Amino acid sequence: MVDIELLRKIVEAPGVSGYEFLGIRDVVFEALKDHVDEIYVDKLGNVIAHKKGNGPRIMIAAHMDKIGVMVNHIDKEGYLHVVSVGGVDPRTLVAQRIRFFTEKGERYGVVGHIPPHLQKPEDRKKAADWDTIVVDVGADSKEEAEEMGFRVGTVGEFAPAFVQLNENRIATPYLDDRVCLYAMIEAARAIESHEADIYFVASVQEEVGLRGARVASYAIDPEIGIAMDVTFAKQVGDKGKIVPKLGGGPVMDVGPNINPKVRAFADEVARKYGIELQVEASPRPTGTDANIMQINREGVATAVLSIPIRYMHSQVETADLRDIDKTIEFAKHFLEELREMDLTP
Repeated sequence: MVDIELLRKIVEAPGVSGYEFLGIRDVVFEALKDHVDEIYVDKLGNVIAHKKGNGPRIMIAAHMDKIGVMVNHIDKEGYLHVVSVGGVDPRTLVAQRIRFFTEKGERYGVVGHIPPHLQKPEDRKKAADWDTIVVDVGADSKEEAEEMGFRVGTVGEFAPAFVQLNENRIATPYLDDRVCLYAMIEAARAIESHEADIYFVASVQEEVGLRGARVASYAIDPEIGIAMDVTFAKQVGDKGKIVPKLGGGPVMDVGPNINPKVRAFADEVARKYGIELQVEASPRPTGTDANIMQINREGVATAVLSIPIRYMHSQVETADLRDIDKTIEFAKHFLEELREMDLTP
């Protein structure tokens, strides 16, 4: 059963790309330290937790960074002008709250919206973009905003807004990728006997270029690399192109980024424990940490284990608790069952 309070804590902990040290890193470290043989933070900020074994060396990574914004200008009236950190769609910011991390602690701002009464008809057809987005932090001048602790370079993220929609569904900013980070942590804590030499990596800066996984995989030099990341679930407007669905269970890709031997082993484990795996076709690089792990050093046998969500990179990302439970269960069994195998495709 999903620990909602721990999941909420992981989801809401601060950690825009490059600033994971603001909160999430400590949460991960605390959650894992008593369940592994060693744990440390590398120079880039990855948390690396090691459960020692004599079997194949495997790196399983879930990124802990968030997309967000950075202040690049404060105007004379005290409004903040911002740019994106990672893939933020400016249309999702309109009439929303942003949590900033200033020199004087957390502050909130709002992205204003011109009331429809004051809009010209032609303006109602225009979408917000980075030239029109401004953030109101309650200041009346640049000096007042600076007195509040805002500076060029101050980072912010979507304000916490975790809600449970019904018995099985939750909606919140940052299920990407905190829901998989939670699942990885719970799997690590649940593992009992295992032969594999397992490295759990809470990676940094995935949203701005897979940077944390690059240095972690170089240091660990795994034989097998598993990226845990969210994927798209069927939703309004997908025009039938999306196959995974909420409540259908964990998802595993097939395609050139995926080692067929590891993928076949995953199917064996799933059948043994009665877990249904949804399949996602990925003819191109998956856009996950598996991309960079696969081409580390002399090559790594990679796979992607995903939890499906709706409305990715918005403040209302939606997931099914049953998918989270099944992903944890599958990851635990996969790692416990892993033995030496021929990884050559």
